[in-house]
Amino acid sequence: MEKNVLAVDIGASSGRVMCATYNGTIIRIEELHRFSNDPVMVNKTMYWDVLRLYFEIKQGLIKGKQCGHISSIGIDTWGVDFGLIDEEGNLLENPVHYRDERTKGMIEESFKSMDKDVFYQITGNQFMELNTAFQLLSLVKNRPNVLEGTHKLLLMPDLLNYFLTGKIVAELSMVSTTQLMDAQKGVWSEEVTKALGIPMRILPDIVPSGTNLGPLKQEICDELGLDNMDVIAVSGHDTQSAMVSVPAKEKDFIFLSCGTWSLLGTELDRPFIHDKSHQYNITNEAGYDGKAAFLKNIVGLWCIQESRRQWMREGETLEFGELEELALKAEPFKCFIDPDAPEFIPSGNIPKRIRKYCERTGQLVPETKGEIIRCINESLAFKYREALEEIIDCTGIDYKKIYMVGGGIQSKLLCQMTASASGRRVSAGPIEATVLGNVAIQLMASGDIKNLEEAREVILRSQPITEYEPKDKAAWDEAYERFKQLG
Repeated sequence: MEKNVLAVDIGASSGRVMCATYNGTIIRIEELHRFSNDPVMVNKTMYWDVLRLYFEIKQGLIKGKQCGHISSIGIDTWGVDFGLIDEEGNLLENPVHYRDERTKGMIEESFKSMDKDVFYQITGNQFMELNTAFQLLSLVKNRPNVLEGTHKLLLMPDLLNYFLTGKIVAELSMVSTTQLMDAQKGVWSEEVTKALGIPMRILPDIVPSGTNLGPLKQEICDELGLDNMDVIAVSGHDTQSAMVSVPAKEKDFIFLSCGTWSLLGTELDRPFIHDKSHQYNITNEAGYDGKAAFLKNIVGLWCIQESRRQWMREGETLEFGELEELALKAEPFKCFIDPDAPEFIPSGNIPKRIRKYCERTGQLVPETKGEIIRCINESLAFKYREALEEIIDCTGIDYKKIYMVGGGIQSKLLCQMTASASGRRVSAGPIEATVLGNVAIQLMASGDIKNLEEAREVILRSQPITEYEPKDKAAWDEAYERFKQLG
């Protein structure tokens, strides 16, 4: 018998509701509803419009009726961001966007009360200003009254699950993005929260990925004319849902989840917290079934997406495929950027910032769209190689292949550049890694798929995979040495 489930996958710029059908052999997916996810600026604060996101999920639920009986639904989103609810269960304010400026200086502020080395040894997290810990520290320092009125903090997928079920929990993979979790014990760290002045009482009980939260609220079923379905707390952090989909058969593998953000890492049986990983600022996240994801967060396709938005603001509309064709025609290895440099994080005129960066670093200044897009892609490929070398230095394993998943693999140019820059074969696919991982966790929760190994076999049968071999090794190696000089 076929089984239908819904997967809600919301990224930093858009979301969708997908219907997945499992027939015991493969998973078929169909997009039911797609919507934009646009930040909203109010009084110099950047918010997520979470009520609009909830409305769009409801639209997806309505459209899901065309699929027949739906057994369950799971929600994944980006990491770190959260909403606050009061004693009556009401949302205090819209969640603030991780790109908001309220966290500026908060990492340095945290070190006044928490030793940096101890901080990393406990949490195993990469230090990034956008992390939940530093968002909360900004509230402790600047808006303590908000925390005083808070009953519970709910990370983004947990907040949306709460709207659907009324259940207040914190799913483990999302908690592991906060820099507030003891990575070895899988619990909120009292030492960290106490040092930062964050009240432990606002942090919900942690549940593992794949926890059944129970059925939709009856009022939602009545409102939308739905039969009931279970809500599964899948790996709420989209990266960890995507990792479930990596079609690797070997135990030791490198994955690259590529979207607005790129996350390159490996799957381990336990967190890797060491002086080297601290030096390289590599993070540990909790994966499905007790696994640990040892990975590096890298700014991904954001610079390309934001450049395209800038050109659209200037009246020129080009599709991503057209930009890729222009990049292919541009001369290689003329200039590079560090995609993680602070000036490329905020939204705005990225092409102008790239030109200024190249001028400041004494490189050729890219003028055409093709030169800018080529610069971004080559720089990303080199950034991936750099992160790969750091992970190899930590684990001591020389990985022979990179498993590249997510929407970014639609760029054949980036896939080929990643293979050539790293000197390794790239196995690209599935594109819909996050959705398929979300679905697989629901099917494992219901017992329809036995375990993670079987889930990966099912996904491998369900989606096409494309292989890329490295090219022009000497030229890429020489250019990489020049790229490293930027640091």
